[in-house]
Amino acid sequence: MLKFFKKLVPYALIVTLLFSVIGCVSQEIAPTADTKLIILHTNDTHARVKEGKYDGMGFAKISTLVNEFKAENPNVLVLDAGDTFHGTTIASLVQGESIVQILNTIGYDAMVAGNHDFNYGQERLVKLAGMTDFPVLAANVVKKDGSYLLKPYVIIDVNGLLVGIFGLATPETLFKSHPKNTEGLTFKDPVAVAKEMVAELESKIHVIIALVHLGVDEETEVKSTDIAAAVDGIDLIVDGHSHTELPEGLLINNTMIVQAGVHDKNLGVVEILYETGDVTNVKARLITKDDAAEVAENSEIVALIEELEEKNKKITDVVIGNTDVELDGVKEHVRTGPTNLGTAICEAMIFVTGADVALQNGGGIRSSIDVGPITHGEIITVLPFGNTVVLLEVKGSVIIAAIENGIKAYPEVAGSYSHVAGMTFTFDESKEPGNRVTEILIGGKKLNPDKLYKLATNDFLAAGGDKYVMLKGAKVLGEFGTLDEVLIIYLNK
Repeated sequence: MLKFFKKLVPYALIVTLLFSVIGCVSQEIAPTADTKLIILHTNDTHARVKEGKYDGMGFAKISTLVNEFKAENPNVLVLDAGDTFHGTTIASLVQGESIVQILNTIGYDAMVAGNHDFNYGQERLVKLAGMTDFPVLAANVVKKDGSYLLKPYVIIDVNGLLVGIFGLATPETLFKSHPKNTEGLTFKDPVAVAKEMVAELESKIHVIIALVHLGVDEETEVKSTDIAAAVDGIDLIVDGHSHTELPEGLLINNTMIVQAGVHDKNLGVVEILYETGDVTNVKARLITKDDAAEVAENSEIVALIEELEEKNKKITDVVIGNTDVELDGVKEHVRTGPTNLGTAICEAMIFVTGADVALQNGGGIRSSIDVGPITHGEIITVLPFGNTVVLLEVKGSVIIAAIENGIKAYPEVAGSYSHVAGMTFTFDESKEPGNRVTEILIGGKKLNPDKLYKLATNDFLAAGGDKYVMLKGAKVLGEFGTLDEVLIIYLNK
């Protein structure tokens, strides 16, 4: 929106209103001069805190970039659009507290709760929000008594420019996190709540930002584009959830939508120009991992991550089970045929999700487990990627196509090789790839190509990784913890 600050409220009333939310106001009701506000934003980092070959630039470089922007312009806000507290070992071993420490040190100003931020349970999310130096927002998530689970919005005074930021969490959290994590909660319609928030904020502030975890995928029921199309008065929507890169943003009805991809592969940058009582221009861009190749890592963040990893060693040494046989995760074995470890991982997925069948790629199994006590650290070594478990609804024909993809390279070593549970399959390697499967049995009965089955797999394959493109876009029935967490639960039981 290009909005005029229409209503000047007496200073005493503004003080009362703003202190009832969060933050302080300056003694100026409006900026005394034209103001350029910089918004730096991340989303769906999934606890990828370190730079990696397949991950992003890492939080140490993000911190350096934040500091550089602040040195050039004091009017900088740093926002995160969710799926932040969960995803890798450094986060899951301490249920997100390590990520809070990192974000606090960088100096984030606000974030919205993503569906995976509920993975430790709603009580833990509230506790994590209490540890942050910034508000964790969700205006559309309410408890049985009608009260908010998290803060609905915040007003931040940026050198006289009053910025109102409200949060919206995806209703998909009800099935894209374990259902137990959201028991008793209602996720209200994001469009309706966005209208309520604008009505609440527009007379109090100069700039309105919706910080949302909704996404722009067509398969998503309520998207950030729906907000922009239906709700007047929002200058900027900082989005997450769909892992979309919007290099120059997406402008709909004078509302700019931005999103920075996934795994901190980009840092989003938005410039908002406020002139003579009006937002006159909004420009968006991305700083990519390649752009940041020569950026120095902030030594304070590097030291903090090293300290957190050292503390985690006390947890990784904990014994969580025992095995009388070696659990085979040898690369040449798991990428060419079934092993007891691959089967155990798939059985663990069925145990936690209640699926009919489970599928795991051999390339996601990175080590064996020796005879004797099994430590937490060994499980993490076997499954180091932080992949989450996803429950899909697929036709039998999709399962056939998935198995064909997994065995197409046989007998060559391939990371896509299909480990399964809940089903057995036979194939003829002499036939052409894509037409090798001769029989699949599920629960002892022949697979029906037209029947719907519940398939548990990891989020990498569900997104089409390892060329499992037939799974991409399948109906998601639920999202659960990381593979290592699920395997530990199974072994403990």
